[in-house]
Amino acid sequence: MRRRKRRRKNAAVTEAMRREEDPKEEAHQGSSALADVKVLPVREEDGPTLEDLGDGPKVEDRCSLEPTMDILSYSGREWKGNTTKSTLIRKGYTELSQRFGRLRRVRGDNYCALRATLFQVLSTSTQLPVWLQVKHISMWPEELEAREGLIGHWMFPSECRQGDRSEDAVQQLKRYMELLQNRWQAAVGCSSAEQRQRLCELVFQGGEEELGLLEALKLLMLGRASELHTTMQAGGDVPVFCWLLYARDSSDCPRTFLSNHLSQVGFSGGLEQVEMFLLGYALQCTIQVYRLYMADTEEFITYYPDDHKEDWPCVCLVTEDDRHYNVPVGQPNGLQVTEDHTAIPEDLPADCLDSKSQKTSLQADCH
Repeated sequence: MRRRKRRRKNAAVTEAMRREEDPKEEAHQGSSALADVKVLPVREEDGPTLEDLGDGPKVEDRCSLEPTMDILSYSGREWKGNTTKSTLIRKGYTELSQRFGRLRRVRGDNYCALRATLFQVLSTSTQLPVWLQVKHISMWPEELEAREGLIGHWMFPSECRQGDRSEDAVQQLKRYMELLQNRWQAAVGCSSAEQRQRLCELVFQGGEEELGLLEALKLLMLGRASELHTTMQAGGDVPVFCWLLYARDSSDCPRTFLSNHLSQVGFSGGLEQVEMFLLGYALQCTIQVYRLYMADTEEFITYYPDDHKEDWPCVCLVTEDDRHYNVPVGQPNGLQVTEDHTAIPEDLPADCLDSKSQKTSLQADCH
């Protein structure tokens, strides 16, 4: 029975990899306005505060996620045609609207999968995951560099190259890992879901802080990939996706995975589907994705990974093409009673931003 179950899972992951190589039959009809939006950096040294906002554009206007919009209205506006693809996507949005009422479009660059996932994780976190409380997690850059020489030539976006020129890549990634710990702790320290949403509005501003956090996620993925590769080499059990991750000619070990795939994320390419499985394992979080172009199939809702749905927290994303990811939010129409959380209130308490909470795990609903 276990062997049959593994074969089915292997086939599902293989099919996911095959689909990511297929060209899409029709280009997206909507605009990509977010890709052209210029955002202002947030001070990294102190983190986001209300005083940083000044008299410039409103925070929600600079955020890397657009304000919420009605799902069905968005679907009807962006997919007006009567082609097979348009009809299928609209049907997918209709199904999505049975669970969520609104959508937030994510900035359209090659970080979008990481950005959407981290936004959902921070905005839904009520407890700090155990793995993030381990003190040595911030030492991963030094350990990976000492053991495998993987960090010295790390590629950083331009926004992350404007700080202390004396920092090397190891020190910079260590700082970003500590920043991830602090921001996650701040999120779980907020007293309500509304405050967590508002905190995220301040964090996701497109400057060094946001991009540094996304680079920290890439480091987590590399660390997990290295651990899993070591286990594979020793003959231990690993998730099925690991064999597929390292079966690629361009990714037969952690070094080639980094140089040919992970280092390109945020620059010339985004995450491939097999790497979405790795992201889920790196965060110990199930990423539930509504794949709209797969409506009417068993793969309409896909889980990355699919073997920890009962014991890991879950966040939800939506994609039209397995390349760009957006964030569904809110209750279905007619049930939503809370106001739009994209506005920044004047009463956001300081302890929400500087929480020292020591809670032990992340919880979120996944249905």
